Amino acid sequence: MTPFHFGWARPIAFLAAFAALSACGLPNVGPNKKQIFSGSVLEDGDAYVVEVNERVTRATAFVPGLGFSESFRNASQVGSDTIQPGDVLGLTIWENVDDGLLAGEAQNATVLEMVQVDGSGFIFVPYAGRIKAAGNSPEAVRRLITEKLQDQTPDPQVEVRREAGDGATVSLIGSVGGQGVYPIERPTRTLSTMLARAGGVTIEPEIAQITVIRGNQKGRVWFADLYNHPEIDIALRGGDRILVEEDTRSFTALGATGQQARVGFEKQDLSALEAIAQVGGLVSATSDPTGVFVFRNEPEPIANEVLGRSDLIGDQRMVYLLDLTEPNGMFEARDFVIRDGDTVYVTEAPLTQWNKTVGALVGSLLGPAASLDQLAN
Repeated sequence: MTPFHFGWARPIAFLAAFAALSACGLPNVGPNKKQIFSGSVLEDGDAYVVEVNERVTRATAFVPGLGFSESFRNASQVGSDTIQPGDVLGLTIWENVDDGLLAGEAQNATVLEMVQVDGSGFIFVPYAGRIKAAGNSPEAVRRLITEKLQDQTPDPQVEVRREAGDGATVSLIGSVGGQGVYPIERPTRTLSTMLARAGGVTIEPEIAQITVIRGNQKGRVWFADLYNHPEIDIALRGGDRILVEEDTRSFTALGATGQQARVGFEKQDLSALEAIAQVGGLVSATSDPTGVFVFRNEPEPIANEVLGRSDLIGDQRMVYLLDLTEPNGMFEARDFVIRDGDTVYVTEAPLTQWNKTVGALVGSLLGPAASLDQLAN
């Protein structure tokens, strides 16, 4: 009988423990590349795994746009001199006599402040009666009042001052320099000029969104687009509500990245490369640059185009693979557009899992106090 050499006990135990650890697996940040591919449709899974190339990048380069409807864009500017119901007027009437109809003794001028245009569009002026103001300019109202008074007092002189009032104002809230109610005046008839009147935006302009609510209609645009595309700088209407807020889009970063979190967009169009950089980039000690994945539910038209099909119905689960080590890998990652709700996941490098296995194995065999010298002996 061949004697058993105890010198082989430790290597045999080492191999047995290695096999056990490999079988049960070790904690990691998420699935590896092989496990992700095992969930593809080709492996009877429920997601399409697609390697990103120039064609895929073009097909997926869709970002839901912001903009105003035709009813917003086609509205003409409101004349700043046109009086509307709810507006407030100021009147001054001079009479060419010492004791006039309106002025007291030793006075020849009467000032009527805060004369509000009622819901029917009329104002009341003593001795002149009800005067139609809505739809007229201050000059037209001046002539109407003068005609009514000139038969009762010689050569009356009338001044009509239009103030904003409730009928020609807009409200601005959110991230603006000065929240409040502002009149639509000659310099502030459009959205951009009204924002300037309120002190501009107080958040990063690149991610500032402007929402205009008009009755039951709502439109939203990027702040920067108001200046890059003047055609969308809409005319305002009395009662408009303007909200300035930060972009609420976000993506989730997981895996071997510098940060694992839900991350807000820092610009309008965010690429996969910029998303990775935004969370601290890849971790040189653990990340696998050949395994950068983007998970998303892709709309039906885009999914069909990406896969070269026409039979898919409804949103499809898509997994896009970016290999940064390929000759064009960095360019594809630079051009691949990240969308709201995407998950960017970076797998661990195979060596990382190997190191975990060896570290756990050494610890299990020799204990936490074991040293490399003990392992060598």
